[in-house]
Amino acid sequence: MTFSKRTFKMWPLAALALIVAACSGEGKEATAQQSEPDTDISVEAERVVSGITIGWGMAFLPNGDLLVTEKSGSIYHISDGEIVAEITEGIPSDLDVNGQGGFLDIELHPNYEENGWIYFSYSSSAGEGDGSNTAIIRSKLEGNSLVDTERIYKATPNSTRGQHYGSRIVFDDEGYLYFSVGDRGNRDVNPQDITRDGGKVYRLNDDGSIPEDNPFVGEEGIDAVYSYGHRNPQGMAVHPETGVVWSHEHGPRGGDEVNIHEAGANYGWPEISYGINYDGTVFTEDTAKAGMKQPIHYWDPSIAPSGMAFITSDKYPGWEGDLLIGSLKFAYIAHLEIEGDEVVGEEKLVEGAGRLRAIEQGPDGYIYFSAEGDGIYRLVPSTE
Repeated sequence: MTFSKRTFKMWPLAALALIVAACSGEGKEATAQQSEPDTDISVEAERVVSGITIGWGMAFLPNGDLLVTEKSGSIYHISDGEIVAEITEGIPSDLDVNGQGGFLDIELHPNYEENGWIYFSYSSSAGEGDGSNTAIIRSKLEGNSLVDTERIYKATPNSTRGQHYGSRIVFDDEGYLYFSVGDRGNRDVNPQDITRDGGKVYRLNDDGSIPEDNPFVGEEGIDAVYSYGHRNPQGMAVHPETGVVWSHEHGPRGGDEVNIHEAGANYGWPEISYGINYDGTVFTEDTAKAGMKQPIHYWDPSIAPSGMAFITSDKYPGWEGDLLIGSLKFAYIAHLEIEGDEVVGEEKLVEGAGRLRAIEQGPDGYIYFSAEGDGIYRLVPSTE
């Protein structure tokens, strides 16, 4: 396999006013801390394939091939460094490509080799009202077509606002399906109301049914909701040791967050935030309130995070268990050094690589990422 190489060094984030939340308890203020991971690794970014405009989600097949969702409404099948198919047959007819909406994340069922299910998120115009909202489907891949498609969740109501679809998908170690739906630009109504979709993280069984122990089952709320008070989570990953779901989400101007999810927990948006409005005005004076979870880490200024992966392979010595998050705004990967449930250091990788949308660890142990307008890359380490 032949790759083109772009070499990058890693530079500290102190100049970007790194902010680390020192505690995650309810009602406690985060404190500022600056630190850099202790590492001698540098990396080279090798382009795997070009010709992909916005590779929103990535999933590896058992044979090592890669499926990449293109936001405009297709799936690229990549094998041995080549696009062998662009799949458009079976893409949902209710796909509404607009603003931040489109054909978004992709995730294979944990037992994909036995059942063949692939899960997708997208902005769907199905249902009443103009516009669209986030939908989750599962399908099977037959040749170069999606078949046997089942819709397992559709957020309501539709909205003509083109932002904050959320849409990341993960399975935890027990086989539960988690996904995010952003506040859809309706921050003052959706996130704090558990009877409404939007600004939530959801948990389902793999067939779309509701787990009996979901936190709001039997209460006045949406049974599928797992946590609430979110703005727009576009990164989600399962901690390799604890099995707990972590996510990050976009703040407004400042206040991007990393959160550890607890059943029924309220993460505060927009009642508490470390950010302000885009025009510089203040929408809340509070960064903490009783009964609302603190992030374990936040950024000010915002980095516009997207994509998220824990490192579990031995390809990057000393980085095992650390977290990688893409920056759309500053075009780098944020490497967060993790100890337990705390971020103890941060540095940036592959600065200038482009708007990073998705990050995944491949079956070969290497980290792969999509750079908008530039294709798919993998990180190859070297020791100085």
